[in-house]
Order: sequence, then structure tokens, then C-alpha cells
Amino acid sequence: MSSELARRARRALSRVFDLPPPVCDFVVHRELRVPMRDRVELVADHYAPHTASPAGTLLVRGPYGRGLPFATMFASFYAARGYHVVFQSVRGTFGSGGEFDPFVNEVDDGADTAAWLRDQPWFTGTFATIGLSYLGFTQWALLTDPPPELAAAVITVGPDDVSGPRWGAGSFGLNDFLGWSDLVGRQEDPNRVRTLLRQARAQRRVTSASLRLPLAAASRELLGDGALWFESWLDHPDTDDPFWTRLRLRDGLERAEVPVLLLTGWQDLFVDQTVEHYRMLAGRGVPTGLTIGPWTHGDMMTKAAPTMLRESLDWLATHLKGEPPQRRSPVRIHLSRRGWLNLPDWPPAMPSLVLHPQPGGGLAPGAPGAADATFVYNPGDPTPTVGGRLLSPVGGYRDDTALARRADVLTFTGTALASDLPVVGVPVLDVAHTCATPHNDLFVRISQVDAHGRSRNVSDGYVASAPDSGTVTVELDPVAWTFPAGSRIRVLIAGGSHPRFLRNLGTGEHAGTATDFATARHTVHLGEGTRLTLPAGPPPPSAD
Repeated sequence: MSSELARRARRALSRVFDLPPPVCDFVVHRELRVPMRDRVELVADHYAPHTASPAGTLLVRGPYGRGLPFATMFASFYAARGYHVVFQSVRGTFGSGGEFDPFVNEVDDGADTAAWLRDQPWFTGTFATIGLSYLGFTQWALLTDPPPELAAAVITVGPDDVSGPRWGAGSFGLNDFLGWSDLVGRQEDPNRVRTLLRQARAQRRVTSASLRLPLAAASRELLGDGALWFESWLDHPDTDDPFWTRLRLRDGLERAEVPVLLLTGWQDLFVDQTVEHYRMLAGRGVPTGLTIGPWTHGDMMTKAAPTMLRESLDWLATHLKGEPPQRRSPVRIHLSRRGWLNLPDWPPAMPSLVLHPQPGGGLAPGAPGAADATFVYNPGDPTPTVGGRLLSPVGGYRDDTALARRADVLTFTGTALASDLPVVGVPVLDVAHTCATPHNDLFVRISQVDAHGRSRNVSDGYVASAPDSGTVTVELDPVAWTFPAGSRIRVLIAGGSHPRFLRNLGTGEHAGTATDFATARHTVHLGEGTRLTLPAGPPPPSAD
């Protein structure tokens, strides 16, 4: 594309998405060599704006290459608005030296890149970081020991702890991290047609591998010679294992003082971490913004892109360029059927609505007399994943009517609501529960049932290695959801959600090498001890 056509395209996109227009042209200096402390060199592209008064400098570090779509979203867009942008491929990817070991080297490599940046003749004196997902993790890595020139960060769906998503619920996030390993391990295949065909079949191949035993051998057959890290993840099931230390960056949350903008979606894999990031940073008095929209992880570069770009420009203008703040409130959330709310904090104060599962499958405010409901979880035919917080395109809000009808799922459905019911916050389900085997998991879900009987997921929770007796308290995903008048609230309880979470084989054997499985008979004791608590009532006022 010619430079003139590219300029016109950028202006057209700005009009379509209601974004500030480009202010300058830019030139790209490609494949700059950035030295690390161990003499490995990482490759970066420098987007230099044609302006005598640059807006500032941005650093972007990631493993997915420096081409489309990342170059457009995180480099050329900002360069055309006056920012110098350094877009670097992390160690072992797309021309950068060394070996790619996911997440392991980002603290040191990020610090060395910042040291190189301050010595460049065009450097503006301060810089900010931007990026999503892994490109967000690299920002947390830099924040563990923030360089003095770092002035702001815009972190989109970015985890600080990647031991958590794998084992945070006590169960391996199999679908996401096997699928991610398959994608990243083969992403530099020069045969683009073969790569595209493989990606089209990826979910089917991952699901097939996830059902075979032993899992380590099945994953190796899927991954081939690539992604050697995956089996090492399987080999360390304990989150307290020192193996995970370099992948857990809590220091960034404890040391960061620069203004941080956090963007995520209600159906993003990392939304729980992002909410915790906000609470920890804001609680220490760090200038922090939190935006949560009706998005999945994959939506952030499509449906969410206009919001992400617009809010990032406002944040950078305030904290790099020194312009007056544009943000109306620290927290901005999307409440379904109501739109955007500007809030002073998260979570907002909400009334509590308590509902009890009833004998016969009902859901009502009053606790029933003592009664039991049972189901059997069979690892040989595991309860399937339907929607939810996934990296893959099959996640998000989905029709889960068929899931609710399965024999291995307990379903409790309320009566039709007389009026709209907003739920804003973190639902909690207490389950009085016993299981015939000590090796068992619990998956719970809140869904919405429409007037035609169709059900759609709203919020999930998961507890692995649940106790074989007693009350299990499950915190579900944070939500901002309006159940419309005429709809019904539904609670689902099951023994797994495969392949989102690694199925519990019921034997206690090692996850990677186990070859046998045993069924688990679950009993939920209905009554006062089993109840759903919803933060529900009139929506919090918006500071519009």
C-alpha cells in the first residue's frame, strides 16, 4: 500500500471508530538490535513520527511478531498521532536471539530494553508501555522494578500471574494453554497456507488431544517438536512450587507508582486478575483506571478496539503529554441492557439477594427442608465446556441449554422475574456437598433462561480438589449483568468443565501420566447451607 493510501485508510478508520485523527506521518526503522545482559540481541522496530514535537515514547514487547495486526494496533496507530514507538519481539521469537521460554525472561529483558531506550538520541525522556495479553505481562515484568523514566502503563487483558490461570482454580486451564502452546509453537512456520489450515482445525485437534490418556503423550503428539514448555507446566501442579516464581509478578502490584490504565472484558480469561490489579493499585493510592466491557479475550482487537484505542490515547495524553484528564471516573463498566456506568470504585455497594436451590429443580428465596440432589461425574464422558472465559473463539456468552439437560449436571431454575434485575459484583454459591471419592472438582454456573426456555451463561466458578464433605464456597466471575423481566435465573452444578479445565480423573494420579479414571458420585444437600448470593438490586448511580 502506498503511503498516501495508507494515510487515507488511517483517516477513514478514525472517522468510522470516532477516534482522534492522525496528526503526522512516520517512518519505520526495522530490525534494530537491542543488547541484553547475557549478550543476546533482541530485534525491535522503531516507528518515528515526522514531527518536531513528539507526544512521547511508547514501548511494546511481545512474542507474536511485529507485523499485522499487532503493528497496526500498537505501533502505527500511535506513531501517526505523534508517538515514538519501539515494538520489540521477545527473546526467541521473530528474529530475536535466545530461546523462547514463555514468561521466564521478561523481567530482565524488559529492564535491559529500558536501559537501551534511554540512550537513544530521539528518546523523549519519559515513556509509557502499552499492549494486551502477553504484551500486558511484559508490562508487569517492567513494573516489578520500574525504571525512573517510566511514566504510565496501559495494560489490556494482561495477567501478572500466569501460574494462576493454569492452576488458579486448582485445575489446569487445559483448553487455553494447550491451544496457545500449539499456536505459538508453530506461529513462525513459513508456509502460511499450512499455518492457516492448522489454525482452522486447532480447536478440534486440541479437544481430541485433551481426551486421550496419558495427557503428556497426547500433548506431545499434538505439539510435535515445538512448545517444549507445555509438559514442564504439567509436571508442576503445585502453585507454591519454586518453578512458578518467575511467572508470578506480584512485586509489580506492590511497587508500581506510575498511573496504570486497565482494560478487560467480562468474559476475558484474566478479568479476575485485572479486577484484583485495580483493587491493589487503587488501594495504595496509585492513579488507576479500570474499564470492563462486554468482551472476550479475542474481542479486544476487534469489537473492543475503538474503546481500547480511545481510552489509551486519553490516558497517554494525560500522563505523558500533561494534558487535562478526560476520564470521568476511575471505574467504567458496561452493564448489559443499560450501557456504560462511570463509578468511583469497584465493586459498588449492592443489596444481597439470596436464592436457594429447591427439590425438584427450583430456585427460590426460602430455604427448603432437608433434601438431597445427586449426580455422577464420569471422566470417560466428561461434562463439556460451553462458553465462558476462554482464550479460544468458542468462549464467551453461549447457548448452554443442552448442557443444563445433561444427566451429570444439576439444574435449578427460578420463576420469571417481574422486573429487570441488575447484578453487579461477584456472585457467591455455597454448596453443602459430599462426594464418594476424595478426588473431585465442582463447576458451578449462573445462566439466564429466556421466555422460550433457551439458556445462556452469565458467570462461572470452579473449585478443584473439593473436600469430599462440608460446605464449599465458590466465588464466581465478576459480572455486570441485567436479567430482564420475564427471564429466569438458573444455577448449574457439575463435576467438571472439559476441556476448559483439566478433568479430574478421580484417582489422584499425576495429571500428565495417568491412564486410569474412576467416576465420582456427588451429593448436594439442599437447605440452608446451599445458597446463591447475588449482588443484585437497583444499579449503582453513574457519574455522567
